[in-house]
Formats: sequence, structure tokens, C-alpha cells
Amino acid sequence: MEVCANSLTSAFAAQEGGAVRVEFCDNLHEGGTTPSYAQLKLAKELLKIQVYPIIRPRGGDFLYSDLEFRIMKEDINICKSLNCDGVVIGILKTDGSIDKERCAELIELARPMKVTFHRAFDMCNDLEKALEELIEMGCERVLTSGGAISAIQGAEKLKALIIQAAGRISIMPGAGVKTENIAEIIRITGAKEFHASAKHAIKSEMEYRKPELSMGTSADEFSFDLTDTATVKKLIELANSNK
Repeated sequence: MEVCANSLTSAFAAQEGGAVRVEFCDNLHEGGTTPSYAQLKLAKELLKIQVYPIIRPRGGDFLYSDLEFRIMKEDINICKSLNCDGVVIGILKTDGSIDKERCAELIELARPMKVTFHRAFDMCNDLEKALEELIEMGCERVLTSGGAISAIQGAEKLKALIIQAAGRISIMPGAGVKTENIAEIIRITGAKEFHASAKHAIKSEMEYRKPELSMGTSADEFSFDLTDTATVKKLIELANSNK
């Protein structure tokens, strides 16, 4: 199991729950952006499991400017200097195809770190073609919901992608993977690894509040999400019982 950890605190919870790897990110409500240097440094110092930071300079689409691409390269250099185990990338062109030239540059720059292609894959105009391109470029795995809103809704497509991959790349179901549906996802797809945030809301301990003010766009600024250790354990238990 890989956990999408939105903080170092969540990463510790993932490790305690039995995850083998964290996709380390910030701003999970935006789909995940690159975490800070401090979090990456401490993650590699304190965690025993694999750390794969997401290389994503902002939320929104996966079409990046030259400046944003330069930032992505610098973030990969930082991850390499901190001995991260891998990175998670994804860049598309305007027509919905993979930006092979830029992705190949990032993959080469990342070596010897491994590379996962994130759910930008689900926004591609041709998933079968995109999968072959990722295999050709040398990606280790692809995180995908099968092009659907959630992995359970895209389960049949995930099954087809796993058959197409034929062991050349790992297809990792993600998006909406929960204790209620993981057994069904595994039954349909035959996937060997999966991805979940396993998060739950933590209520703020602030006593003094100004409800008329807002510091951002969150509907409830007096709660935040963290990975739940018990949920991680339960997901792994359910997955192992449905091999």
C-alpha cells in the first residue's frame, strides 16, 4: 500500500499503519503539490519507508510554463540531494497527450530515483497509447483511476490496463480507494498495489474564533485532514485477505 501523505504527521501515520511508501505532497485539496524542503528533509531523516515526493508546482491542469518546468527540475534535484527513493511526475500537452520530451527529461534527471506517473494519466486523450509511452520512457508505475472519477468506477478499465501492461509497468489503482470498496477493486482488477489517503478530519482546538473571517477557500478552516493509522491497517488487512 502507498499512502498519499499530506504532511509529515500523515507520513508517520502511514508508516505506523504498515504502508510501504508515501506519495508525499502538500495541498491535498488541490490534488497535491510539492512539499517543502523541510518536510522532505525530515521525512528522509525520520521515516523508514520509501518517500516519493510529488513534483507538481501548483494545482489545476498539467500544462506547465517554461518557468514551472524549471521549478520542477530544481525540485527533482532537491529530492535527489536528499536521497528520496523516487518522485511522482506528470506533464501533458494541450491536446491531452503526454509531453514525452519534458517527461523524459525529468525521468533522466531523476536517476537513480524511480519515477511514478500520477493521475495526469487519467486526463490523457488515449489511455492505451499513453500507457505504452510511459513504459517506453521507463516509468516504474502509473497511478490511475482508469480515467474515471474513482477507482471503483474505473475498475474494468483498470483491469484492461493491467492486462495491457503485462508486468512491464505497475498499474496502481487510486482515487476513492476505501475500506468499503478495496476488496471489490482487487477482485475486478487483480491489482497488486494500491493508493489511498486514508484520511480523516481533525477538529481544531482553537477556542477563540472569528467565523466572519476566512484565510482561504476552505469551507471549514477549523478542521484539517490527516492520514489515519487504523484506516491504513484496515485497508492492508482487507487487501491481503482478498489476494
